[in-house]
Amino acid sequence: MIHGDRMMVVMTPQASQAEIAAVVERLEAVGVHAKVMPGELTTAIGAIGDPEGVRALALEGMPGVDQVIPISRPYKLASSELSHHEPTSFSVDGRVVGGNATFCLIAGPCTVESREQTLAVADAMQAGGASMMRGGAFKPRTSPFSFQGLGPPALDILAEARERTGLPVVSELTDINWAEPVAEVVDVIQVGARNMQNYALLEVVGKLGKPVLLKRGLSSTVEELLMAADYILKEGNDRVILCERGIRTFETATRFTLDLGAVPYLKLHTHLPVIVDPSHAAGDRKLVEPLSRAAAAIGADGIIVEVAEDPEAALCDGPQQLYARDFAEFAERVAAHAALCGRTLA
Repeated sequence: MIHGDRMMVVMTPQASQAEIAAVVERLEAVGVHAKVMPGELTTAIGAIGDPEGVRALALEGMPGVDQVIPISRPYKLASSELSHHEPTSFSVDGRVVGGNATFCLIAGPCTVESREQTLAVADAMQAGGASMMRGGAFKPRTSPFSFQGLGPPALDILAEARERTGLPVVSELTDINWAEPVAEVVDVIQVGARNMQNYALLEVVGKLGKPVLLKRGLSSTVEELLMAADYILKEGNDRVILCERGIRTFETATRFTLDLGAVPYLKLHTHLPVIVDPSHAAGDRKLVEPLSRAAAAIGADGIIVEVAEDPEAALCDGPQQLYARDFAEFAERVAAHAALCGRTLA
């Protein structure tokens, strides 16, 4: 099935920057969103909008234009068709996410509970070889009586942890009212599973200019995940990381069912980096390492795992958090599986 509201303008290898700019200007003049995608041999321009309007422009007759072709998927900017099937990679303070050479290991506490707890885990993550540190300042919980995070004070603690260890920080934004304070501190903004289809939040996050870690909703299809990513991408933010974190099925043995099949599928159909959250999928720390190793061996671009000094005393998700004292050996074994795909730790 051809979804006709998106087209791709393929330029000739000899097309000049002025010719490319002329096509973009013509598209935008009729209200069509244009995205320029330079390739090794040629440049493509994604044209998102009224297909009839695009056809009426007769772009094939413009200098430098080779052909205009439809994009066949319902997601547009996230599609691998839009990037000539070249994977997107980008750096977060020197840590490369995406591509096919590195494996990003994001680790840290489920929530920031105290300064001492967070800094202790941060030290262990740095010593154990983590690429980035995770930590929840704001936590959306199923029950209103569960710990919701420390809020703004947690941002100060995360900033101190980053200053102390040099690790970039990943944390979740749950409310657009906190967008600016979070963006000031956090290096990668996480959109949690429960907010994957909060389109107003996605648009705000897209405008913040920070890398975004987008988690798959607990009852969402892969296609819905990619269309959610389009909300961020259309704001001009190309640095989006997709995260498979388990979906709700009939099975109750694990907290969620980790859809490992989604990883190679996404790697085939999108240019965006794909990581896995084995902690939330498993709900049991004894299952986290096998699932982490499987994610690494299957070609994921990284994982995000929860780690605590004393999981039994944790205020949130204690049963699934790894012991900080075991993290270095855990990271070493996961890295060995990532090496099967030719990757080294970012």
